[in-house]
Amino acid sequence: MVGEPLNLVFAGTPPFAVPSLNSLAGAGFKISLVVTQPDRPKGRGMEVAHSPVKQRATELGLPLTQPEKIKNNLEFRSQLESLRPQAIIVVGYGRLIPQWMLDLPPLGNINVHASLLPKYRGAAPIQWAIANGEGETGVTIMKIDAGLDTGDILLQRSMRIEEDDTSETLSLRMAHLGADLLLETINRLRKGEIALRPQDHSRASLAPLLKKEDGIIDFKRTAQEICNRLRGFQPWPGAFTSFRGKLLHIWSASTDLKNLPQAEITIEDERMLVGCGAGTTLVPEQLQPEGKKRMSVRDFVHGYHPRPGEVLGR
Repeated sequence: MVGEPLNLVFAGTPPFAVPSLNSLAGAGFKISLVVTQPDRPKGRGMEVAHSPVKQRATELGLPLTQPEKIKNNLEFRSQLESLRPQAIIVVGYGRLIPQWMLDLPPLGNINVHASLLPKYRGAAPIQWAIANGEGETGVTIMKIDAGLDTGDILLQRSMRIEEDDTSETLSLRMAHLGADLLLETINRLRKGEIALRPQDHSRASLAPLLKKEDGIIDFKRTAQEICNRLRGFQPWPGAFTSFRGKLLHIWSASTDLKNLPQAEITIEDERMLVGCGAGTTLVPEQLQPEGKKRMSVRDFVHGYHPRPGEVLGR
């Protein structure tokens, strides 16, 4: 690193942000403060849990703050202004960045976003890219403005979506890609080697925060579309339907071209086939009945004895 290390503030919360924090710390940047979400109750026991970024910042011995709100938080604003950061790095922080914070550092607020903007603006770009059957996605490093992921682009790098990727496996690879690209961006930005590139807003698409109902399986969709959604919506909300009036999650599946009535079950040997749209068939591989652990389709067939002609979704 040439000259004095840049003085940075890092704002992030989820596992996706941890590789970027690691990269900055490992490269010798001065991280004056890490900002992350407050501790929240989590899991069935509702025990208070630290964010992944808090855990890592603590391990690295970095100063940490967890404000409940930031927009009109005078104490937090005074703290940041006293640190005089040259840039604020934002990776999945989970709060809209207020204007005063955007205006504070000379290099701006720099964001690692998990899509090739302007495609998939919003909170769940990885999930929706897989759910929509994309073959490629990527990471964008952008300068945050007042809009939702509308800021000027600094650098981008693409990544292939593999056929067996879930949002969990793809997120891990993209987090490391984003961390590498963030380092390149900051170093080149400091040297004046990057020109800001405005987004083409006419090509924008949205990736809204997932809702539980997004996981409901609609058997009017093709089997491939359903497979894409169950891969994209892991670990939450997953992909689910009902069987004999009780919830049934499908965690993995493949496709077939048999033409069966929509949502109707057929059993072939130890395979379970379910009719979908456009003459396609879903072949579940791992299922989870309500109140039970995940199980293979073989165990499900032997345990529940689904009858030919039974229908899912009722």
